Amino acid sequence: MRICPRSFAWLFVMQPDFTTSGDDSRRNSSVRPRKLLDQLADVLRAKHYSYRTEQAYIPWVRRFILFHNKRHPREMGAIEIEQFLTHLAVEGRVSASTQTQALCALLFLYKHLLKIDLPAPGATAGLPSSANPATVFHLHCS
Repeated sequence: MRICPRSFAWLFVMQPDFTTSGDDSRRNSSVRPRKLLDQLADVLRAKHYSYRTEQAYIPWVRRFILFHNKRHPREMGAIEIEQFLTHLAVEGRVSASTQTQALCALLFLYKHLLKIDLPAPGATAGLPSSANPATVFHLHCS
């Protein structure tokens, strides 16, 4: 059995070359932390979610961040999620299933990537369920 040397070329291309210089500062400066949405895609793939789920979740997380003026999700919580879902329902006029998909994307982000447990929403408990977008928190999205 003959092995083509080009079939292993990717091993050497993807490996960084640290043998040419002993300068550690140059090596560390070239490594950037991955962006949040790239990390989200990595976690979705690691958990074997479908590509279509990845295509749906990433834009919702992006819209959530942009809605809150590019604040990092680690700085936000359940109140900001409620505000975003309310905005989708009232001004975006999206259906309940669309709100649920956005909520599931955000819950996945907080639970699996940021490792933050969100408290149960209680701020709008007095509203009827049709006017309360936070009631979809009780759905089992994971």
